Amino acid sequence: MNKQDLVNQVADTSGLSKSDASKAVESVFDTITSTLKSGGDVRLVGFGTFSVSQRKASTGRNPRTGEPMTIPASTQPKFKAGKALKDAVN
Repeated sequence: MNKQDLVNQVADTSGLSKSDASKAVESVFDTITSTLKSGGDVRLVGFGTFSVSQRKASTGRNPRTGEPMTIPASTQPKFKAGKALKDAVN
């Protein structure tokens, strides 16, 4: 399922127009993104938790040349599925 499929599904199940459903989906994505950007977590009970983790700088190897290189520290988004989502999938 891609983003357009999601918008169509939301429009069908909620009775919203496709334009309104698109705005709603975009709004949810934007809100999650801005919350994670500011360092917060988004907890959706039963669905899961979006959070941010810090990765330390490390050394790796260039796969082409084999030369060592430094991988800079970064911030990574994470998602941990909730119990209800895990149970629904299994």
